[in-house]
Amino acid sequence: MAPSKIEPRVHKRVLSDQQRRRDLALQRQQECRRNLQLHARRLAAGLSSGGEENEGGDEDVVEAEEFEESYEVEGEGGGGESSSTKEDLKDLGLRQGTRLKGAKAREWFSKQLMLPEWMIDIPPRLKTDWYVMSRPAGVRCVVVSSNGTTVSRQRNGRVLHHFPSALPNGARTRDVSCASSVFCILDCIFHEPDKTYYVLDLMCWRGYSLYDCNTEFRFFWMNSKLAETDALKPASQYHRYRFSVLPVYECDVGGLQAAYSAPVPFTRDGIIFINRHAHYVLGSTPLSLLWKDSICSEYPVDTDSKGNVPQYQQVVLVLGDDGSLATSDDPPVVLGTMPRQFLEQHDQHLKPGTCLRFNVGDQGLRIVDGKPLFADIHFQGGAGRNKIADTSNKILYQYAARRDPLTISNLVAAVESTDDEGDFSMTG
Repeated sequence: MAPSKIEPRVHKRVLSDQQRRRDLALQRQQECRRNLQLHARRLAAGLSSGGEENEGGDEDVVEAEEFEESYEVEGEGGGGESSSTKEDLKDLGLRQGTRLKGAKAREWFSKQLMLPEWMIDIPPRLKTDWYVMSRPAGVRCVVVSSNGTTVSRQRNGRVLHHFPSALPNGARTRDVSCASSVFCILDCIFHEPDKTYYVLDLMCWRGYSLYDCNTEFRFFWMNSKLAETDALKPASQYHRYRFSVLPVYECDVGGLQAAYSAPVPFTRDGIIFINRHAHYVLGSTPLSLLWKDSICSEYPVDTDSKGNVPQYQQVVLVLGDDGSLATSDDPPVVLGTMPRQFLEQHDQHLKPGTCLRFNVGDQGLRIVDGKPLFADIHFQGGAGRNKIADTSNKILYQYAARRDPLTISNLVAAVESTDDEGDFSMTG
């Protein structure tokens, strides 16, 4: 059973809206100053508070009062405003002094990574303003070393590993003792075949916050500081998993080709572009982009549970109180509505907030101003309790990848062009 079909509109990948969003993201980070030193300290304390018995478990607890003042945003007028962390608590229905437990704690932890958007157009000045790197296949996670231990958490907020590491204050050893103010926060991908954490970014080092530093500075610290430790060495008693820094390339033809096809010690799963002026923001950002094809990724388009590409594109949407079906964007994009009679018949399973899986039918999507507004979607069932609703950006990428994909030739042509101010978007 499915929501009523909507008349489709031909999809074009000339999405000037995407560039406006990138420009706006850069403008906002220049106008605002975020106090993330306190946020980093609270994150380190919260992530390292659990014991090894909580690995993958449900015993997560966060003191909301500890995080109530984690963010302070000041505009040009100097007045403080509540921001991301306070809004997180508000969305969870919490007040100062409450304890985040279980699913709510994991929800808070799940918002601590900078997430790339899918690349559905080619940014102007790609060659001059962007870096490029290979993306390893594996589990994306935030890694924190603090109080003599190291904890990694997956995107859904669950603990992946609780282990000793050679990161500062990452293990309890006889020869090394650190103050509680010494901690590190890293953005990593855990690659299971070689038991290695590949470091994508660095948010905090020995208690010093790098959230508001630009990408160029963060990458400099990431390479130089990790090289000073034993974290890059093979695993040992006090260093259970090896860390490795990913090569970061200038986005010229040579760098693009290296990120795309140069030999790497891991299974490649696409390539990541990141704007060299971007700060480390929490959540999805247009200043970091993910791109794939069948050469640099085993799964350039979404597959089913058996690893096969289904006949129809599949999307995951969240069910609203009014029966609406929306993406995980902020604000959400509504793509359809479940019939009330159907919801009443299945009210035990189809509760508001549940993520549901749909096929995109032959009539496809209706796209206006670079955004999907309606879709010919057909209900397939529940998406699983750990699933997160897709963003409109991902839906557009998957839609284009099946019909008129952005190719490596398009990317090479963009960085070869001498017109850095031009719009290299391709029409489909």
